[in-house]
Amino acid sequence: MNRTLKLLVTLLPVVAVVCVFAGIAHADPTALSTDPAIAKVQGAASNYGYIALAAGLAIGIAALGGGIGQGRAAAAALDGIARNPGAAGQIRGPMILGLALIESLVIYALIIAFLLLGKIS
Repeated sequence: MNRTLKLLVTLLPVVAVVCVFAGIAHADPTALSTDPAIAKVQGAASNYGYIALAAGLAIGIAALGGGIGQGRAAAAALDGIARNPGAAGQIRGPMILGLALIESLVIYALIIAFLLLGKIS
């Protein structure tokens, strides 16, 4: 059961990204009108939903991955401190650095989501 859950959590972001890019690649922006100027405007408007979906998936997947990573890092550090309380000072510094790097990746995904949402307006 635990192995199946790990596999599902690992493959879920990959499947979500593939679905988003497949939907964007197969979007037909010229299907709404035959006039090129109107078709361009309608095509851009038809992709707004995909852009919003990509932004939502980006921040959702990043938050999920960041939360799982931070939880596992903190659990491993606390396990190490529980096994050897004398090494708490040597474990705490790298753990805080690792948590900061994980959080920076989530913030990077938030910035990417804002950039994607900026393409809509």
